[in-house]
Amino acid sequence: MQKLSLWRITLDTNPEDCNFHCIMCEEHSPFSDYIRKKLNGKRRRMPKEWLEPIFKQAQKLGVKEIIPSTMGEPLIYRHFDTIVEFCYKYNIKMNLTTNGSFPSVNGRTVEEWAKWIVPITTDVKFSWNGAKKETDEKVMIGKNFEKSLQNVKTFINIRDEHYQKTGHYCRVTFQLTFMRNNMHELPDIVRLAAELGVDRVKGHHLWAHFEEIKHLSVKVSPESIVQWNQYVEEAYQVREKFLRPNGQKVLLEQIFPLQPEEQHEVPEHYECPFLNKELWISAEGVISPCCAPDEQRKTLGYFGNIQDTTLEEVLQSESYQNLVKNYKKMDLCKTCNMRKPK
Repeated sequence: MQKLSLWRITLDTNPEDCNFHCIMCEEHSPFSDYIRKKLNGKRRRMPKEWLEPIFKQAQKLGVKEIIPSTMGEPLIYRHFDTIVEFCYKYNIKMNLTTNGSFPSVNGRTVEEWAKWIVPITTDVKFSWNGAKKETDEKVMIGKNFEKSLQNVKTFINIRDEHYQKTGHYCRVTFQLTFMRNNMHELPDIVRLAAELGVDRVKGHHLWAHFEEIKHLSVKVSPESIVQWNQYVEEAYQVREKFLRPNGQKVLLEQIFPLQPEEQHEVPEHYECPFLNKELWISAEGVISPCCAPDEQRKTLGYFGNIQDTTLEEVLQSESYQNLVKNYKKMDLCKTCNMRKPK
């Protein structure tokens, strides 16, 4: 039997529950009719009774991290408390992506959220799409830039206090979607991260779900790619010049120059960061090998449902192993925004 190396699982617990309407979001964008048209106004939510069996399988496979929904706001998921409980019970850390609004669930304040989340998390990624209020709020419709900024400061203060007391460190990340309407602020986002004590800035290029935003892709033209590469260079210069309060540099990930041919396909030598390392489980139980948009994921094949297939069976299946060996031949993978140089 092949040695398994799965280390992280993403649970798309509540993709249609969100208090923002980010323009690039498949479900919540003002340009999207996904919920109304495809789901007939319904919401997909992972049943509570699925959570513990998933954690048990994850523990058996040596999984180190669980990510609650990255589509939708995970802190709104009605069983989020249960995920935290199982993280402790099965000794699996949480890797959290949040829009940073810290909704007042059960009257919980930002401080209370932070004190509850920090001890069990390895990384908290704040969705952040501009260094300026106007830019950020235009992308993340519904966001209050000043309030979000204060929430990050509060969270980092509590993170630092916890680290000093316990030695456990929760990394804080700004996570972006790289687009033509915010890429010019990338260097300033790095500077802001350094000022606040944010550990890392990372992101990915736009999945253009709608005609209305296709022009925002950095890869839309050779000229746009050249501009992007200039901003990347400036971002690394800022990283060298502006240090975090602890004297360390901000870590930049998935921020690298694009090649001219990436307007059409990614270079063949770019690698998939997910295969044999991560799996996704949808709110309906469908198991997927990556985070590509729903309809595009289906072109990679069907890998089973958590209701009748184990994670170990997926990893050992012929269909999954064929994908691992041949993914660079798949149309989706040839244009994937997540593949990157080694």
